[in-house]
Amino acid sequence: MSAEQTRRSLNQLDKDLSDLEKKLADLAKKEADKTKRINDVQKSITKNTSASTMSSKLRQIQGYQNELARVVDDKAGINKKIAEKRKKRADTAVKLQREEAAETQKAKKALQAIQNGYEQRIADLSTQITKQLSNARPPHHLYEESCYEEYDVFISHASEDKAEFADALCKELENSGVKVWYDALSIGWGDSLRAKIDDGLKKSKFGIVVLSKDYIRKGWTQYELDGLFQIEMTNGKTILPVWHNITKDEVQAFSPTLAGRKALNTSMFSVQEIANELIKILPGTSNTEVAEEMENISNG
Repeated sequence: MSAEQTRRSLNQLDKDLSDLEKKLADLAKKEADKTKRINDVQKSITKNTSASTMSSKLRQIQGYQNELARVVDDKAGINKKIAEKRKKRADTAVKLQREEAAETQKAKKALQAIQNGYEQRIADLSTQITKQLSNARPPHHLYEESCYEEYDVFISHASEDKAEFADALCKELENSGVKVWYDALSIGWGDSLRAKIDDGLKKSKFGIVVLSKDYIRKGWTQYELDGLFQIEMTNGKTILPVWHNITKDEVQAFSPTLAGRKALNTSMFSVQEIANELIKILPGTSNTEVAEEMENISNG
């Protein structure tokens, strides 16, 4: 029997006990009523009561006593049933505690299995990234000329942050002439998510990491971040953190490495200002000129 079935049995026992206690209360009222009637008739008998009246009153008293005896018997039966139900309820309550404890333990084990599977999957994906990046090309500095890189920046973000921030940042960067890898633009219908993300990571100069509460609890974002860390180990500065609706303590708990790195905060910088900061550090004169022109426009 499951805990839910035992819980229903316990509820039924509670209902049965409530019904029995109500019946017992009704019988107690009847007992009091019969006792009162007997006493009233007995009080009405005096030394002046005639023999015929005396006989009638004695028969009346006998009738009440017979009814009272039946009420007392019924009460005894009800009390016995109540005692049995209470014992059964106590046993059922103990059984329910054991079953709930067993189900809780079972749920914990299932959750742990899911967590272990998730962590193993992340580890496998990280290993795949490492192998792919180590075989992809020889190390070179980020600012060396290369036809291999086709994106200026990879935007790593949680899907929940698209509407509020990521979409606007992508649009602002593209309008400024920055080549952006963004999932909504770079992944087509039927494409392999992992393959497209791996390709975007390998071909991007920088990775803007939009750290938010949703970002730090997702698997794909962790996969992207692991890839960016691997690239940074080879190429030098790659990861550009942006804090979005998140505290330093939350970032610290997620990644002390990122918490110790200078970041831009969406509560202090506008989308345009964040885009300008990226443009300033991109190699190439054209992007620098675009950044200066955008600053002049925004300041003017």
